Amino acid sequence: MEGDLLNFGNPVLDSEHNSSAVIGLKNFYEFTGFANVTGGHLLMVLIGLLFIFLAIRYDYEPLLLIPIGTGIIIGNIPMFQAVDFNLKLGIYEPGSVMNILYSGVVNGWYPPLIFLGIGAMTDFSSLISNPRLMILGAAAQVGIFATFLGALALGFAPPEAGAIGIIGGADGPTAIFLSSKLANGMNVMANGETVKNLIGPIAIAAYSYMALVPVIQPPIINLLTTKKERKIKMKPPRAVTRLEKIIFPLVGLLLTAYISPTALPLLGMLFFGNLLKESTVTNRLADTASNALINTITILLGVTVGASTQADVFLTADSIMIFGLGAASFIVATAGGVIFAKIMNWFSPKDRPINPMIGAAGVSAVPDSARVVQNMGLQNDPTNHLLMHAMAPNVSGVIGSAVGAGILLSFLM
Repeated sequence: MEGDLLNFGNPVLDSEHNSSAVIGLKNFYEFTGFANVTGGHLLMVLIGLLFIFLAIRYDYEPLLLIPIGTGIIIGNIPMFQAVDFNLKLGIYEPGSVMNILYSGVVNGWYPPLIFLGIGAMTDFSSLISNPRLMILGAAAQVGIFATFLGALALGFAPPEAGAIGIIGGADGPTAIFLSSKLANGMNVMANGETVKNLIGPIAIAAYSYMALVPVIQPPIINLLTTKKERKIKMKPPRAVTRLEKIIFPLVGLLLTAYISPTALPLLGMLFFGNLLKESTVTNRLADTASNALINTITILLGVTVGASTQADVFLTADSIMIFGLGAASFIVATAGGVIFAKIMNWFSPKDRPINPMIGAAGVSAVPDSARVVQNMGLQNDPTNHLLMHAMAPNVSGVIGSAVGAGILLSFLM
């Protein structure tokens, strides 16, 4: 105390104290986001806010877009990196909470858990009652392979093109699963070239187009169908027995797994979840899978995928091409389903017509595509209810996209 009093007013010491304070304030400012922000960071924050706005204002996939939008904002808070230019921050920082949670995306174990919940929530009755509509779910997967060829033409490596192609299935979990296997930045091709890390752009593109189903699909449907076709009424589906519902996931698992064993992590969990639901003796497990589990995984997956889209990683020419290919693939998938439904209708008995609009539901966006078809059916004829019919190709599209992913994986691994 006495020493401090003696030194009070000493110009040299006062100067040192002032200098330290200035240096401290300068260091503080250099570590703030204001000092490190770039135009890319601001653009990504705006994209995150747009996702949240679309989810709240227009109810576009809010369970997905709000976590993803928030994750984008979190991932684009700028940080000081001048000490070590190789420093990994946020989601890419080894050992951080976000990095640990992101391992579920990189290692591909979030998607199977989501498929478990989807299986526990899905009623396959409409597909069981009219199995011929399963063909429409397969027809819509043409978007996957068309996009794969398009990505190859644009110069992407085969594994990258395969991961991009799955966007055409409009199935976010499947897109993440396949990109984690083929385009996670750790694969090395035969020529020694390293495959790029495209998980973030692919996942964001897939979920974006899933959310925009009500915007993208109606114009395509209207373009490819006549008003008369849109008014076609289909016979009500027959009642399905409990035994049929129990047998379906078992038969479906065996058939699809033998066709595409590499898709077993997804299809196995999908049919397992459905068996939990339809057996009616495991209601507690089915309830957990369809509520608490899938909700938890959706939160973690959405936030971590969003946070992986840091400006320097996401704002690239590759990302722009991926979004363009994703849009094209979704259009091709929708058109493929509608056109094939028209062809099926030409050969269908006159007493069992098919409304071509339900072909658009062959993409995997469950149940949004089916709702689009239902709404369009009611717009053209207030008495024409197509939801249950559209659910058949819709749920078969989930199976079809997983099988498609397995086929690509078996060729490109």
